[in-house]
Amino acid sequence: MNNETTATTPEVAGSRDTTVLRPPVDILEDAEGITLLADMPGVDRDRLHVHVDANALQIDGEARIELPQGAEALHADVRSTRYSRSFMLSNELEPDKIDARLKDGVLTLRIPKHPEQRPRRIEVRA
Repeated sequence: MNNETTATTPEVAGSRDTTVLRPPVDILEDAEGITLLADMPGVDRDRLHVHVDANALQIDGEARIELPQGAEALHADVRSTRYSRSFMLSNELEPDKIDARLKDGVLTLRIPKHPEQRPRRIEVRA
C-alpha cells in the first residue's frame, strides 16, 4: 500500500507539487466512543494541527528531521515530511469533546459517543 499522495501547496514564489504522506491510522471502537491512533513519526506538538469542521476531522503535521551539524543526507527513504489525513465523523460522536495526545510519534484521538448512543443496562424488576 502506498501512503503517498500528491497535493499542490502554495509557495512564496508560486506553486509547485509536493508529496504528502497519508499516515497509517488504526481505528478502535468501544461502547463509549472511538479511538484513532495515527503514526506520525518526527512530528512534534508545534507542527501538528487537528481541526474539526462540522463532521469533518482533518489531521495535518510536519516532521522535523534533524541532521547532525555539518552532515548532509546522501540517501533518504522518506521523500516527504508532511502528513495529512481526513475523516468524516458520524453523528453519534461528539466532536467538540475530542481528546488529543501525542507521544512517541503516535497521535491518539479519543472521540466519545453522545450519551444517548452509548449502550445502557436496563434493570429488570420481578
